[in-house]
Amino acid sequence: MSDFAGMEELLQDFLLEAGELLSQVDNKLVELEKRPDDHELLNDIFRGFHTIKGGAGFLNAENLVSLCHRTENLFDKLRNGELKLSTGLMDVIMDATGVVRNMFAALSQATQPEAADPALIDSLEAALAGKSVQRKGRESAAATPIPAPIPKAVPQPESPSGAGKAADEVTIDDINWDVLHAVLTGTPIPQEASKPEAEPEPVSEVVFPVAAASPVQHAAIIPVQDLPTQSRSSSSSSAPQQSLQKETTIRIDTARLDQVLNLSGEIGLTKNRIANLKTQILHGKNDQETFKALDIAVSQLDLLVSDLQNAVMKTRMQPIGRLFQKYPRLARDLARQLGKDVELVLSGEETELDKTMIEDLNDPLVHLVRNAVDHGIESIEERALSHKSAKAIVTLSASQVGDHIYIEISDDGKGMRPDVIRSKAVEKGVIDAETANSMDDRQSLHLVFLPGFSTKDQISSVSGRGVGMDVVKTNITRLNGKIDVISVPGQGSTFTISLPLTLAILPVLVVRLNNQSFAIPLSMVREIIPIKQEEVQRVSGRATMVVRDEVLPVRSLARLIGWEAKQSPAFGVLMHASDTTFIMAVDGFVGRDDVVIKPLSDIKPKGIAGATLSGDGSIVLVLDMEALLGNNTADTPMNLFARA
Repeated sequence: MSDFAGMEELLQDFLLEAGELLSQVDNKLVELEKRPDDHELLNDIFRGFHTIKGGAGFLNAENLVSLCHRTENLFDKLRNGELKLSTGLMDVIMDATGVVRNMFAALSQATQPEAADPALIDSLEAALAGKSVQRKGRESAAATPIPAPIPKAVPQPESPSGAGKAADEVTIDDINWDVLHAVLTGTPIPQEASKPEAEPEPVSEVVFPVAAASPVQHAAIIPVQDLPTQSRSSSSSSAPQQSLQKETTIRIDTARLDQVLNLSGEIGLTKNRIANLKTQILHGKNDQETFKALDIAVSQLDLLVSDLQNAVMKTRMQPIGRLFQKYPRLARDLARQLGKDVELVLSGEETELDKTMIEDLNDPLVHLVRNAVDHGIESIEERALSHKSAKAIVTLSASQVGDHIYIEISDDGKGMRPDVIRSKAVEKGVIDAETANSMDDRQSLHLVFLPGFSTKDQISSVSGRGVGMDVVKTNITRLNGKIDVISVPGQGSTFTISLPLTLAILPVLVVRLNNQSFAIPLSMVREIIPIKQEEVQRVSGRATMVVRDEVLPVRSLARLIGWEAKQSPAFGVLMHASDTTFIMAVDGFVGRDDVVIKPLSDIKPKGIAGATLSGDGSIVLVLDMEALLGNNTADTPMNLFARA
């Protein structure tokens, strides 16, 4: 039986909020290493850990509470000036926060976490006593005790009554657990507990108590259903029956919910107006004024539905900064392990992206950040020989341009040489020498995304197996995105990810083949051109056309999906997909549309991503072009023009 029977919702809320708090603490610790005398930053870290400890105490997670308490005491001594921050002390603190995160993983399986490693506890106790700190088998710098505390305005020790604590400090004693349990479980609030001592301030955030230190204000937490078509690249061991399900909540600004509510009300009024006009027409009122009013009402309903659709989509949008906040700690730890001095600079954290896409971006960004620190950045000695500063800069940024999100990971490291990459690819058998000789520099740089490719000769715990960048390309493609890379030897590299703003609504071009409609992602379409028999030429037995002095292969959509062409194709869609440009031959086209993809239940036809409905109610199949082209890579001869 679960250790948290009957407390699943509370536990899920704790893990959601405490996970965000711990990520914030990790980021602030990285900042604290740069500004060890920043007492306001220390107070923020202390409050975050104190809140996590309070929530863990409510769940009776004694081992987690014990570890948090010891670590919190370190922060208290640091902010009171009794200890001075050192590199060794920071390593031990980071070890402790890492174990706390592992304990969260145990809680996510609805089991109590095991006690922390005694060696870590000994290190924490030694640090509290101002002694030398042992970490991973080697002696680190001691946490230096300071005789006289630095006179700073810091929160006073708590008294049993709560008097004397800092005005902005939240403690476990501040929480009315009867009211909290009633709110979260939907049960009536006890009469006595519902009487506040003072008039409460209005709030617009419903959260578990650990959200007290959360930076997100005026938000509601509501369930959200992930898009069924998305797959997850990460895997985990099977959980017990009582294990918590994957996070299905999302923070939404209440102003956005108010907008949805207002639009719903206006749609209801417009619907009533249309129903009234319908009744009038059925009773014989067929004058021009009535039909004009009906036309206006229908147009208004169309506009309101479009606005409501956009408003609902915005409720799924989340700031990408919630994902970015995981990576400063990752970069710092890896740089320490490799003996490098690296700073990860974040920008554009406020850029919003669909929640499902944010979750699926985690693995690719982890690989890219690690790749930049491990492969891109030189050692301190190499940077000195190149007249670079010892501290390397890796930048992770996000921005929105039109209906696309662009994420860039750049470094000021050694860059990549296309000739070296080609040689490595041939050496590892990824490509043959003939193919390598025909590649330009851009194509050579894209070899890093091929399975099995790595520039490392030795396999380490960090890299060398040639799977990291392959995972990046695969996951980005699943999100209907693209990834590009530019690199200047001696100056650094930049990886750019382009993603659609949302996965729920997909702009498409609807084409016709054998009286069946198919939808193609509009992001792959460059233009539509007519196909004339006299313009199609055979090159090595393959159908081609010359478009603006560029020879492009012509591929029949019928051949790609395994159909027999019933007539000669009249149009070609100039497309760019799978790093190739080609012309796809179709019978005709319907036009542009924005569709919501629905997966096909129990079946997965090759090259079909899902289905949607057209305006006339007919079914439109949405093509998965990457899958189609992946199984039809060769430009084989085809009967492009069938006989009538």
